[in-house]
Amino acid sequence: MENQIEWAVLEHSRWTLYVAKTSKGLCYVGSPGQSFKDFQAYLKKRFPGAVLHENPDSLAPYLQELQGYFSGNRTLFSLPIDVKGTPFQEEIWQALREIPYGQTVSYSDIAVRIQRPAAVRAVGAAIGANPVMISVPCHRVVGKNGAMTGYRGGLELKTFLLELEKAHKENAHTPGSPSVERN
Repeated sequence: MENQIEWAVLEHSRWTLYVAKTSKGLCYVGSPGQSFKDFQAYLKKRFPGAVLHENPDSLAPYLQELQGYFSGNRTLFSLPIDVKGTPFQEEIWQALREIPYGQTVSYSDIAVRIQRPAAVRAVGAAIGANPVMISVPCHRVVGKNGAMTGYRGGLELKTFLLELEKAHKENAHTPGSPSVERN
């Protein structure tokens, strides 16, 4: 069914996240503490007319990739994503996907990368609208002075993700590591 969105719950030792996909790929990774009602409202707004269907089996490959990432055994995501935004947002989300594992950049670095150095606030807004956090690594963007700044998942999760990547960064470049190339 084309207008069906399948979803499941990702249980991590510290967080519970709602995860959803369309027939084309991962379309949403929720925030810790998000209610089911807010999750449902978000998806219905982004996908009007879509029918939500809980299907952990269908989401299993995505949940496995996310769990592998949380455990430090995965540095890249290989499964397809289905994100739609404005052309500007999509440009920003693509730039986020190019930030290497274990590295951070500033909002102004992203603005310069897309050749719009004066668009720092718009870059921040586009990053905040990223529907598939973690898979599209918006957590790797920090303030110009290196300070932790806003994150839809909360600063506790952002700090956790950055510390996780820092701790496992050496393994990310080791031949034979469990990293997976993105299509």
